[in-house]
Amino acid sequence: MSFFANAVTDEWGTSYSLKPTAYVTIILLILICLFLASFGNRKKEESSNFSTRRLVFSAMAIALAVVTSMLKLFHLPMGGSITLFSMLFVCLAGYWYGPKTGIMASVAYGFLQLVIDPYIISLPQMFVDYIFAFGALGLAGFFHHSSHGLIKGYIAGVLGRYFFAFLSGMIFFGSYAADYNMAAPVYSLAYNGIYLGAEAVITLILISLPPVHHALARVKTMAQSE
Repeated sequence: MSFFANAVTDEWGTSYSLKPTAYVTIILLILICLFLASFGNRKKEESSNFSTRRLVFSAMAIALAVVTSMLKLFHLPMGGSITLFSMLFVCLAGYWYGPKTGIMASVAYGFLQLVIDPYIISLPQMFVDYIFAFGALGLAGFFHHSSHGLIKGYIAGVLGRYFFAFLSGMIFFGSYAADYNMAAPVYSLAYNGIYLGAEAVITLILISLPPVHHALARVKTMAQSE
């Protein structure tokens, strides 16, 4: 790991800061993910060829997610924020194009978050917090043909992220539970549930409003037009 990061020790313990080699590698991985996201699912009704439109709309969704992730309505002291609907924008790629594109776009977003706001204490923690947790938002793609698919997909994506956030909190940050006289699993469930649950509820209310629902449906039609 020394090739990609420097160890930094402070009052909170040892963490790692990324080196330029890590940033270059991550940027290449983001480009690879976006390239893979630009291919359709291998089904009769969907083309498996490269799609520029798919690339553009996936990149747009990720860009909007990054911008809104920086607009924090509330920030918890140990990490985790209620943002301005950033998870929704990540889920949109899956809602438009299905699970393959959704997961690849979500993983690309996870790598971007690793560049923008890294907090690394170990390689497994990095993968769980950034790649697996954000990548799980791509589960929304499994509902892209369903009735009320965005609502179902968004819930699935948030629950997927919650699962990995819970694992991370219990395994890597469970020692903080003693400060609140709580067991590590309970602490992780409550801590991560606060910010993820609050943002999910606000977002679900928003996308259930008829004008927003119809607007997002029109955007999906635009995204799927070839």
